[in-house]
Amino acid sequence: MSEFHGVFPYLVSPVDADGTVRTNVLAKLCDDLIGAGVHGLTPLGSTGEFAYLNAAQRTAVVQTTIEAAQGRVPVVAGVASTATADAVAQAKAYQKCGADGILAILEAYFPLADAQVESYFRAIADAVDIPVVIYTNPQFQRSDLTLDVIARLAEHPRIGYIKDASTNTGRLLSIMNRCGDSLRVFSASAHIPAAVMLIGGRGWMAGPACIIPRQSVALYELCKAGRWDEAIVLQRRLWRINEAFARFNLAACIKAGLSIQGYDVGDPIPPQAALTAEQRSIVEAALRELA
Repeated sequence: MSEFHGVFPYLVSPVDADGTVRTNVLAKLCDDLIGAGVHGLTPLGSTGEFAYLNAAQRTAVVQTTIEAAQGRVPVVAGVASTATADAVAQAKAYQKCGADGILAILEAYFPLADAQVESYFRAIADAVDIPVVIYTNPQFQRSDLTLDVIARLAEHPRIGYIKDASTNTGRLLSIMNRCGDSLRVFSASAHIPAAVMLIGGRGWMAGPACIIPRQSVALYELCKAGRWDEAIVLQRRLWRINEAFARFNLAACIKAGLSIQGYDVGDPIPPQAALTAEQRSIVEAALRELA
């Protein structure tokens, strides 16, 4: 389970109005995604609304995902905090639950210098015995990872992957050139997955794969086989989902898509808002074209 590759959907976190996690809905989604051929599952990524959940809710989401996966695919659990000690505690707890890897996310209120950013990720990796994926998203992170920090973190024995949501594909190539095989790159929905695979990516971790899993897996397999002409044709078709994802609230878009597909995942957690009827129709039309 230590070699991650392919399509890892960022799972939604279905939560009732009273805060109860809809574990049955999440378990069914996990089982269906595995049936569709995905290569792993990522609870508590951006689409999982980790910033809006309390500790008990986050644990329920991770435990439910691990139990539903039953070892069939690796589960890479998101860890995020503004405090290093809290992030370390989360990572240890999720490893104890049975997670196969950790997606390390930095939240920040005050800006941090490179040394502090690096120490946060090192502390998480030092605390566990499972692979760590470092996550970078300058759109949301107050203190992002520079190329120098990324290169130093790549030397850590448990930091073997990076999921980059910068929208800058040239940055991915810079990471690959500097780090080589010591840091394998996963695309986000902010990039064109086929383009990332072409330059050496290992797959993608992204919310849209929740609602188009079979098509995402098909795209990955075409890329792996070097069938680039076919891959680009499929990628162009799938891009409308990425466009909707970028246009609307992350969780709202994917939860709307799943709801259209029959999953009772509920609305985004307030103060986020569900998609309007007009916005939902855009997602529905995009899904209908891909059916």
